[in-house]
Amino acid sequence: MMGEGEAKVVLLVRLLNAIDQGRHSFEALKDRIAEGGKRPSTRSLRRYLAILSNAGFPWYFDRAANVYRFSDGYNLKRLDLSSGELFGLVALRALGSSIGGTIGASIDEVAEKIVGSAGSGTQARLTTASPMAFRLSEIRLDEHGERAFALLSSAERASRSVRFSYLDKEGRCSGRTADPYGFIVNAGRVYCVAYDHARRDMRTFAVDSVSEPVMLSKNFVRPKDFNVEAYAAASISGVLHSDRTTHVRVRFEPRVAKAAVAARVVAERDIEHRDDGSVEIGYRVADVEELVRWVLGWGAAAEVIAPPQARERIAELANEIHDKYSDGVKNAN
Repeated sequence: MMGEGEAKVVLLVRLLNAIDQGRHSFEALKDRIAEGGKRPSTRSLRRYLAILSNAGFPWYFDRAANVYRFSDGYNLKRLDLSSGELFGLVALRALGSSIGGTIGASIDEVAEKIVGSAGSGTQARLTTASPMAFRLSEIRLDEHGERAFALLSSAERASRSVRFSYLDKEGRCSGRTADPYGFIVNAGRVYCVAYDHARRDMRTFAVDSVSEPVMLSKNFVRPKDFNVEAYAAASISGVLHSDRTTHVRVRFEPRVAKAAVAARVVAERDIEHRDDGSVEIGYRVADVEELVRWVLGWGAAAEVIAPPQARERIAELANEIHDKYSDGVKNAN
């Protein structure tokens, strides 16, 4: 759902493209820029034409042909993408296809609009299969989650507070009133970062656990220094947040060193390449437990070096895993 300003820009772009075609009458222009089947009034269309004229677009009404067009020699430049830009567009379409759901559909819609504004050469090059493949967690919100996401994202853009019921991971349900500041997508789920009125602090809500959302008439002012990327920077999932971070150092064996360096799981880290080909990486994290569980995914190829409490915790988890599988190993022997 777009804000009023965004919708007006889209409408004016449609009007420009229609005039550039040079074959539409006044009534036909109404059809070309109609939004959701709703045609603008005569007064509104005249106002939009005046806006374009004041902006310097040299349109005129060809009375003989009964069409609106631009002056001779003027036309809108068709979008002609460079090789790098074309690759980016192809990657964007592949990304949308990979994650699916509402967000994926939105990405694909934007890509298609760009393609529609491109020259014939660019369009021809985009008809071949994509050379890009993303292996990301697919985002699939059910009908209930789609409605919640639509309302929360609309409230975020309109700077409006919302009220909803929330079921936390412990199965407890509570009523919340919050100001949605932004969204985080991780492991196939969508989270809303919001200021919780009752708790007077920031909270992160899983959108698929939100029910009965209602947009309130109250407007909020998001802090100028708030940035959702910065908020999530010290968390591997992007969901956990703390004003204080812990430095955890991990050593990776040579066979996984390049992959470990490429895995930028948190924003703040330092890397030390060792003579034997291994690498030590220090991570600034909001939650040590989250990093410890991530390190376990590397198996014996990774070792937590510091701090001591992180080493102790990973040893505990390793023992728990051993106990779960030890009976199976004995029976196999």
